[in-house]
Amino acid sequence: MGYTTQMDAARQGIITPELSKVAEDERIDRERLRSLVAEGKVCIPANKNHRSLKPCGIGNALRTKINVNLGTSRDCMDMDAEMEKVREAVEMGAESIMDLSSYGKTEIFRRKLTAECSAVIGTVPIYDAVVYYHKALKKITSDEWIDIVKMHAEDGVDFMTIHCGINRSTAERVKAAKRHTNIVSRGGSIIFAWMMLTGQENPFYERFDEILDICQKYDVTLSLGDACRPGSIADAGDIPQIEELVTLGELTERAWKKNVQVMIEGPGHMPLNQIKANMEIEQSVCKGAPFYVLGPLVTDVAPGYDHITAAIGGAIAATYGASFLCYVTPAEHLRLPTVDDVREGIIASKIAAHAADIAKGIPGAAEWDWKMSEARRELDWESQFRLAMDPEKARRYRAESTPEHDDTCTMCGKMCAVRNMNKILRGENVDIMD
Repeated sequence: MGYTTQMDAARQGIITPELSKVAEDERIDRERLRSLVAEGKVCIPANKNHRSLKPCGIGNALRTKINVNLGTSRDCMDMDAEMEKVREAVEMGAESIMDLSSYGKTEIFRRKLTAECSAVIGTVPIYDAVVYYHKALKKITSDEWIDIVKMHAEDGVDFMTIHCGINRSTAERVKAAKRHTNIVSRGGSIIFAWMMLTGQENPFYERFDEILDICQKYDVTLSLGDACRPGSIADAGDIPQIEELVTLGELTERAWKKNVQVMIEGPGHMPLNQIKANMEIEQSVCKGAPFYVLGPLVTDVAPGYDHITAAIGGAIAATYGASFLCYVTPAEHLRLPTVDDVREGIIASKIAAHAADIAKGIPGAAEWDWKMSEARRELDWESQFRLAMDPEKARRYRAESTPEHDDTCTMCGKMCAVRNMNKILRGENVDIMD
């Protein structure tokens, strides 16, 4: 029996090899997972041309996944450095790599990723079109925008961010709203400018059915881009953001009718008190489609520490409905991240994701913490290092400050509560000052 996409297979009752692997990794019944994929509540991005892929599932019923953005720019053209970031990200457990290259021979880097990388690969065709055609923005034609989508699909990209929710109507709303930070989405600003320069409708919106046909052919998951995501907490929850979300909900149902898998992209900058409601609105408007969030960053005043502002928001977002966290590094808003920045961003996002998974009761999440607490109780340092989210850093910190006694650390010494409780409960003397 044949099928076109993972969703098509699930709706026919077929358990694909990719779905079977995801079910095993997630400790979820295969039939339950198949039902979630059929409903659109879980997607398994798996382009038929991405041969090296290790499939993963994205959905609120599964472990919260992490995406890592990277790619070359006009100021930083070192492709080898970007590949080093890719290797580091995959080694650290990131499930997805998103190529945001905006300069140079982007097709070479993209094809290298889909040929060699086991992580899910995402791209933003709008960026690449500007690079690929290398001409004035207003000279790019509607056909050329669509052709780039086709090229990325053929290259094996598993999901694409398509900024199809910002049509001419929403663009007028943006102009009238006089937002504090306007449009901060790079792709959103490009297509907004193109519409203003040409007077034409957004081709990604106008020709959405053609895009669906491409996605269906290669089984590309659509990540419906949030061109109007808030770029400051002052713009969170405004009319352009909500209007675009409603459009994305309508497009989601159109995609599902063609068995195309969908994710919805979300904020952005958002104060803590709005996050829960925003997650619930998305789940309602978009019928439970997986929600992919950047942050949310819960304050605007921490450049250099935005991996922390994003992790705070990400933990709350994932607790209340988000399925996929786009990492944010300490370099956000400032420069292209280094390898060290990538590491910091990944760890912050993994902490947020894991904290949410505990809150949601995801199988195996709390078990990890149980084992770590057990190792701490036993003062088993090697087990603590092995179980740590960043074993290398944990081991290094202890090595940098060696205690006098192995069953202590240099914080408490022989006043260590764990050490002394172990001793007294074993009937031994507690020798704090000896």
